Amino acid sequence: MLSIVLFGAPGAGKGTQSKMLVEKYNLTYISTGDILRKEIAEGTEIGLKAKDIINKGGLVDDELIVQIIEKTIENSTTGGILFDGFPRTVVQAYILEGLLHRMNRRLLCLLSLEVPREMLIERMLNRASIEGREDDKKEVILTRFQEYDNKTIPVAEFYKEKGIYCPINGVGTVEEVFSRLEEVIDKTLENAYRNIILFGSPGSGRGTQAKLLAKEYDLVYVSTGAMIRDEIAKGSEIGMLSKPYMEKGNNVPDLIAIQLIEQKIEANPTAKGFLFKGFPSTYVQAYIMDGILEKMHTSVTCMIEMKSNPLQCIKRLTHRSKTERRRVYDMDPEIIIHRIENYEQSALNVRNYYQKKNKYYSVNSDAAEEVVFENLCKTVDEALKKA
Repeated sequence: MLSIVLFGAPGAGKGTQSKMLVEKYNLTYISTGDILRKEIAEGTEIGLKAKDIINKGGLVDDELIVQIIEKTIENSTTGGILFDGFPRTVVQAYILEGLLHRMNRRLLCLLSLEVPREMLIERMLNRASIEGREDDKKEVILTRFQEYDNKTIPVAEFYKEKGIYCPINGVGTVEEVFSRLEEVIDKTLENAYRNIILFGSPGSGRGTQAKLLAKEYDLVYVSTGAMIRDEIAKGSEIGMLSKPYMEKGNNVPDLIAIQLIEQKIEANPTAKGFLFKGFPSTYVQAYIMDGILEKMHTSVTCMIEMKSNPLQCIKRLTHRSKTERRRVYDMDPEIIIHRIENYEQSALNVRNYYQKKNKYYSVNSDAAEEVVFENLCKTVDEALKKA
C-alpha cells in the first residue's frame, strides 16, 4: 500500500499537485485542511472550534486530527494514501508512524515542495483575491509562516533522519513540478525494500523456486536450512549445536536462526530486499521475523505459500534422497513424514498471521516447474502493487 506525504510551506502548491498524484497513483487524498473546512462549512461543533483557530493561523488539536485521519484510512479502498497538510509537527510525525504501523503500513517517502518565501506570499495573496479565503489575509499569512518555521520545519529533519525526505523544486509550471514528483516516486518505488517469504511443506519445491524468484527480483536469497548446513560443514559452534536437530528433521532453536538471518542481512547492506525460505515456519517465528525487519525499518511485503499434495512432497523428497542433492533428513521415510506433519501442524497459525495482515498469497506448486514460476511471478507482481 503506497503511503506518501506531500510537504511544503503554505502556498507551495500542494493542493494542485495532490489532485494529480491521486489520479496517477490511485490514492486516497487526506487533506486535514479540506476536511476541517468541510466541518466549518457545515457548521458542526468541531467546525466552529476549528474556525477560530484556523482564522488566527493556529494549528488544530492533534486528537481531532487523528480521529479524522484514522477513520479515513480505515474506509480507504484505493491503492494507497496521500497525506497533504499532515504531519505538521514532530509530534504528528510520531502519530503518523504509529497509525501506519498499527495498520501494517509504512511511509514510502515525504515529498517536500521547495519554493522561495517571496513567491509563496505572492501566490497566497493572489489566491485570497480570487477565492476570498480568510486564512490568506496578509497578517494571517505571516502568522502561518511563523507557525511553519517554529513547528513544521523540524518535521523535515525527522524524515531526513529516516532517509525518506525528498526535496522537490516547486518552481515552474504545474506540469513541470508534477513530472519531478513522478520521477522521485517511481524511483523510490523501484528502490523500495521488498521482503518476500516463500512458505510451504518440505518437498513443495520452495528451494528451486526461491532461487529463481530471488534472481528475477534482484533479492538476496536467505535460506536458514542452507546456512545451517554450511555451519555444520564448517564444524562451527552453531553447526555443532544445530546438527542433532537437523538429523531428526526438527527446527533448530530460534536464537540460532535469528543469528544466522541477521548475519546474512548485515553482510548485504546494499540489498534491495530479501527472499526468505525456511523461516518463519511457526507462529512465533512470524513475530520474530517482524522484529528482525523492524530493526531495519522495513517489513514483510508478502508471504506466498506453495501448496502441494503431501504424497507429491514425499515422492519428491524420496527422489532427492537418491541424488547428490540429498539431505541428511531425506534418508529416512519416517523423518520425511515427521517434517511434513510438523509443517501441517504449524501452517494454519502462520497462514492466519499473514492473512490478518493482508499479506498472504498462495500458489499451487504441483504443476510443472516453469508454470509454478510463472504463477509465482504474477503473485509477486500483484503483491508489490499493494505493498
